[in-house]
Amino acid sequence: MIMGLLRCFTAYEEDDGVKLLIMKGKGRAFCAGGDVAGVVKSINNSSWKYGADFFRNEFLLNYIIATYSKPQVSLLAGIVMGGGAGVSLHGRFRVVTENTVFAMPETALGLFPDIGASYFLSRLPGFYGEYVGLAGARLDGAEMLVCGLATHFVQLNRLPSLEESLKKVETSNPFAVCSIIDQFAEQPSLKESSSLNRLEVINKCFSKRTVEDIISALEQEASKSADEWIAATIQSLKKASPTSLKISLRSIREGRTQTVGECLRREYRMVCHVMRGDLSRDFFEGCRAILLDKDRNPKWMPPTLEQVHDEAVEQYFSRIDDPKWEDLNLPARRSHGRNIESKL
Repeated sequence: MIMGLLRCFTAYEEDDGVKLLIMKGKGRAFCAGGDVAGVVKSINNSSWKYGADFFRNEFLLNYIIATYSKPQVSLLAGIVMGGGAGVSLHGRFRVVTENTVFAMPETALGLFPDIGASYFLSRLPGFYGEYVGLAGARLDGAEMLVCGLATHFVQLNRLPSLEESLKKVETSNPFAVCSIIDQFAEQPSLKESSSLNRLEVINKCFSKRTVEDIISALEQEASKSADEWIAATIQSLKKASPTSLKISLRSIREGRTQTVGECLRREYRMVCHVMRGDLSRDFFEGCRAILLDKDRNPKWMPPTLEQVHDEAVEQYFSRIDDPKWEDLNLPARRSHGRNIESKL
C-alpha cells in the first residue's frame, strides 16, 4: 500500500487535472497502523534490512505528504493510529468526527512514536506531546481539534456530503478548500474527563528532564489526588518498554527544534537500530506479547528504567555501523512541514 500511495502522490502532484486529494479509510477505521507484525516475521525469515526498507518507503511517503503542494483532506473516521497518523496528520486538512480515536501506542510495543511523530507531537501545547507519545494516550476527535492535531470537526453523518462538495472543487487554493470544510464544521465540547482539562498537571510532570522524574512527579500528584487519570497514566508508563520510553522522550524533545525532514531522518536512524535488534530486542518481544501470542505480558530487557543508561540511549541516534547502510535520503521540497495550531 505504501508504494501505491507513493506512486499516486507523485503522479497527482504533477497532474494539472488533480486539484486536491481526499484520504479516507475503507470500512470502520481510517487506518490502525502499519503491519508491524508482518515486518517482524519478514525480519525473522530474512534480514533486518527488510524492516529498514519498509520504514524508508513509509517515511518518504510521510515527507511527501508533509511538504505536498496540493491540499490533502483526510477524513478521519474511526481509528487513527501509528502509520495511519503518518499518512494523514502531515496533510493540510485533518477532519475528525465524534467517533475518531487517535493514539501512538508504540512504547507498549517496544518501538517509539515514528512516522514523523516527533515533529507534530513536539508542537502540541506545553508538554502534551510528551504525555501522548510516552503514555500512548487515546484522544477523541474533540481533543484532536483542540490540541491542534485536527483542523476541523464534522459530524460523521455529514462526511459523505462534505466529500461530495470537495469533489466539485476546481482549484488547489487552500483557502477555497478550507471554506468548504468550514460549512460543515462545528466546535465540539471537551468531555469533563479529557486529559486536556489536566494540562496543568501534564505540564508540571511531563516537563521533567527524565522519564524517572516524570513518573516520580506523577506519583507525587497521585498522593495528593484520587484522580483515576493519574493512576492510569502511571500504569501505562510502567507497562511500557523502559528503553522505548527513554528514546521516545529524547526524540520528541529533539523534534521541537527540527524540520519534519530532520525528524524523519533521525527517526530512520532510530528505527534501523530497533530493526537490527543489536541494542535491544524489546520491539520483537513487544510484538510477540501484544500482536502474535497476545499474552500481553512482555519481558522487557533491560526491565527497569534505571538500567537503561544514557550511553545506550545515545546509540539509537547514531549512524548504523554497516557499510551498505545509508541515512534517509529525502528529495528537495519547498515546504518544511505543516503548522500545528492549538485551539487552547
